[in-house]
Amino acid sequence: MIHPLIATITEIAQPIAQQLQLEIVNLVFQTNKNPPLLRVDIRHISGDTSLEICEKMSRLLEETLDAKDVIPSAYMLEISSPGIGENLTTDREFISFKGFPVMVETNTEYKKHTLWQGNLQGRDEKAIHINCKGKMVAIPREIVTKVQLENKSE
Repeated sequence: MIHPLIATITEIAQPIAQQLQLEIVNLVFQTNKNPPLLRVDIRHISGDTSLEICEKMSRLLEETLDAKDVIPSAYMLEISSPGIGENLTTDREFISFKGFPVMVETNTEYKKHTLWQGNLQGRDEKAIHINCKGKMVAIPREIVTKVQLENKSE
């Protein structure tokens, strides 16, 4: 269930993000935490999302939310960039994470699998290319539902 304040917070956060050349990837308000946690995942439109840009977004958003008294009680604000565990969607991400371990899910069975694990080699118009234990596999894009970075430290 989406928290009722999400729409208001998004309306406030969007212009701040645009001013900093950022896009908001995800916005979650977790009221089951004490204090509640507002997490905003951002991505820089034309480059890396640095710690400095996350800090700027945090300061500006916090000032505005507090000035408008949007969240009536104490809360924690966390600004971060999407990382391990996030789905790869853009060409830039597929280039940046070449060689990284990924998990590829398909909506139908392909070569007796619906879940593939291997090192990302790239993607083109037709397929997602991964290296599965030394064997190159080209999984047709039309059946791929998700390409996600794997966290090998777990």
